[in-house]
Amino acid sequence: MGASLPPKEANLFKLIVKSYETKQYKKGLKAADAILKKFPDHGETLSMKGLTLNCMDRKTDAYDLVRLGVKNDLKSHVCWHVYGLLYRSDREYREAIKCYRNALRIDPDNIEILRDLSLLQAQIRDLTGFVETRQQLLHLKPNHRMNWIGFAVAHHLNSNGAKAVEILEAFEGTLEDDYPPDNERCEYGEMLLYKISLLEESGFLERALEELHKKEPKIVDKLTYKEQEVSLLVKLGCLEEGTNIYKALLTMNPDNYRYYEGLQKCFGLYSENGKYSSDEIDRLDALYKSLSQMYTWSSAVKRIPLDFLQGDKFCEAAVNYIKPLLTKGVPSLFSDLSPLYDHPGKADILEQLILELEHSIRTARRYPDRTEKEPPSTLLWTLFFLAQHYDRRGQYDVALSKIDEAIQHTPTVIDLYSVKSRILKHAGDLVAAASLADEARCMDLADRYINSESVKRMLQADQVALAEKTAVLFTKDGDQYNNLHDMQCMWYELASGESYFRQGDLGRALKKFLAVEKHYADITEDQFDFHSYCLRKMTLRAYVEMLKFQDRLHSHAYFHKAAVGAIRCYLRLYDSPLNSPAGEEDDTSKTPSQKKKMKKQRKAERAKKEAEEKNEESSASGISKSGKRHVKPVDPDPFGEKLLKTEDPLSESTKYLKLLQKNSPDSLETHLLSFEVNMRKQKILLAFQAVKQLLRLDAENPDSHRCLIKFFHKVGSMSAPVTDAEKLVWSVLEVERPSISQLQEKTLREANKIFLGKHEDSLMHRVAVAEMLYTLEHTKKLEAVKLIEDSCNKVMPTNGAHGPVLEWKLKDCIAVHKLLEKVLIDQDAALRWKVRCAEYFPYSTYFEGSRSSAVHNLLNNQDSKTPVNGGASHPEINQSANSVVSNGNLEALKGLTI
Repeated sequence: MGASLPPKEANLFKLIVKSYETKQYKKGLKAADAILKKFPDHGETLSMKGLTLNCMDRKTDAYDLVRLGVKNDLKSHVCWHVYGLLYRSDREYREAIKCYRNALRIDPDNIEILRDLSLLQAQIRDLTGFVETRQQLLHLKPNHRMNWIGFAVAHHLNSNGAKAVEILEAFEGTLEDDYPPDNERCEYGEMLLYKISLLEESGFLERALEELHKKEPKIVDKLTYKEQEVSLLVKLGCLEEGTNIYKALLTMNPDNYRYYEGLQKCFGLYSENGKYSSDEIDRLDALYKSLSQMYTWSSAVKRIPLDFLQGDKFCEAAVNYIKPLLTKGVPSLFSDLSPLYDHPGKADILEQLILELEHSIRTARRYPDRTEKEPPSTLLWTLFFLAQHYDRRGQYDVALSKIDEAIQHTPTVIDLYSVKSRILKHAGDLVAAASLADEARCMDLADRYINSESVKRMLQADQVALAEKTAVLFTKDGDQYNNLHDMQCMWYELASGESYFRQGDLGRALKKFLAVEKHYADITEDQFDFHSYCLRKMTLRAYVEMLKFQDRLHSHAYFHKAAVGAIRCYLRLYDSPLNSPAGEEDDTSKTPSQKKKMKKQRKAERAKKEAEEKNEESSASGISKSGKRHVKPVDPDPFGEKLLKTEDPLSESTKYLKLLQKNSPDSLETHLLSFEVNMRKQKILLAFQAVKQLLRLDAENPDSHRCLIKFFHKVGSMSAPVTDAEKLVWSVLEVERPSISQLQEKTLREANKIFLGKHEDSLMHRVAVAEMLYTLEHTKKLEAVKLIEDSCNKVMPTNGAHGPVLEWKLKDCIAVHKLLEKVLIDQDAALRWKVRCAEYFPYSTYFEGSRSSAVHNLLNNQDSKTPVNGGASHPEINQSANSVVSNGNLEALKGLTI
């Protein structure tokens, strides 16, 4: 390194390397310039200068200098190594690997280059190359522990666990008998546990158990030791020993659900689907009764039986579980019991049970089977539970009456306002829900969770500006968007993006969705530092789990939502190309006066935002303790205008579609989007592939039926094939069509009619059939509308004490209204549907229901009547859109005596 230079310049070159490693970049540049004055073509110095400039954010100059350095000294491993480091800093890992391999051709035994190469191979999961590189490192430095461990992990990742065990045993053979010393006992114990987990994974269960018992004195983590031991014993069929260990573990942690699950397996009483015979239920009941006597303080031992008990036994167990929690006042009780609502009949039992408790507390101030009086708060928490119960069942009138009574009982409990906000959101009054959530926030301004919930409600009500101002109350220095972005606050970005999408602002919606996608790219990048750290610290089991997590990272729900949102934005952009960069809505949806008004509104909003950013920049750019000036990064595209200028929206959407197809192949939404994108791209076979996937996942789904009919209707209306490629596509479709059971020897109209016959009682299935009827024959528009309007909103089969529960869901009815208005283009039918749904959903602002805040605010403007449901003029919730920190009015609490 720098060997071709005279001694003075060679020392300066070493100074460049040292300055780079210690991040003294200006000092390194000065030394590089001193060398280049005398030797302007010295390749290694040019490369190191480029690498230093790269760290100073001068990337263009950096690449130019490094390429010049490589050109001047092609046989220098330093130049190639530096070139690889440059690519690595830009996440161009494959290009970096090529450069490292060129460097290794020149210097095959360079430890530093081999180590860097192995890290990149682990990052991109080039597992074969990773094994080879780790083997070479071990060969060069066999006395280094990390090389042995790295070689074993490489084989494990390459699905060769047995070889990994051999390597670890060979490493143990090199150690002294008294190894490890006291300061390395934890690391060595971790390695032993990793080795035993490898033996278990490879199927050598008896050997793994024997090794575990043999090495017990050297394993520090005794809890993991016991968990590993019991796992092996159960797999080997030693159930009695396993039972004893699980009971010992439960003594340590009696609320660990996994231990109870393992204990059930030991008794042969565990079912994956949670279904048991009556004999098994009796045995489970006896088991948990005995466990409840052993672990009296355990909550889990009382809660788990509620999942499998039925009838009177369930009722008795539920009473015993619920009563102490109501007395204690546990707000999360309903969340704890909500999974039981998916069990047939249990919701009705819970309702009857809680109503009996409520009646007894109201009349006698005690529980039915007790003599001691209950505190007044017990009635409060009983009403609180009932409000959430009726909300879950869709009986919003009853839910609101219960929560209003609870608020009247104790108006200082914040959870009551949060739950009322949630009930109104489900009922369809998003504005009132946002107002109530903000009221709850104002009751405790130091609570971040309540603040976040308030922000979420505001975004659902499309109050984006107010939501952003409220969110930044908890960010550092009151910084706005940048801090939320830096904190990877994905729930905020997703909710904000969805709100912008609903409002037609595609630029800012895309910006939010793509910000979430960038977070996932950053999370993937963040694993890089752990490839060396975990091998050094011997956290091997956690390291392998982290790599497995990273491999399925993009199947996470947040990424799925972001990718779906981005694709929908690009599809809308393709269908309605926007003339203005601000993202106006479709021309057909607005009158000229509305367009003019919206344009003025956007202009004013932009000017206001720019003024706020200038003020924040002037106030935030202070000087830190280290003397450096904080310069707030300026967003070059705050409104997403550049994102809207893409020439090919469909190719952009395909990038995210491929990620969804790879990571969420079992999601209907993935294949629905694939169908939409490929039909627009005229990719017939890919669209057909999406249809087949939809039929595989759920052939009876209304959207699957839509795509099937739309596809073959589109194909049938296309001109005859001319080219060889078109003829090949048609021949494939001719072969495949008979294999689709829905279309066997049937026309599309017949298939549509048969689908209606199967699902004539379902609203969304009838709507899908009506839409396809109109698609196949535009003259059947009136028939399609009649098919929708003839749908009947039936009562769900429940035994509730407070009236019937109707089947139709609010979001489905909104979708039907939009279909009538924009697809079937029948404004009269849309109006009739709106009036009809306003009766079913009286709190819905979309349908302007009689009890919604929209209607009451209108009446308030006309005759000064007070709105309800936490509307903007509610006496307890006097909210101003401009007020952020204290926009709640707590007049109702002034006369409260505590």
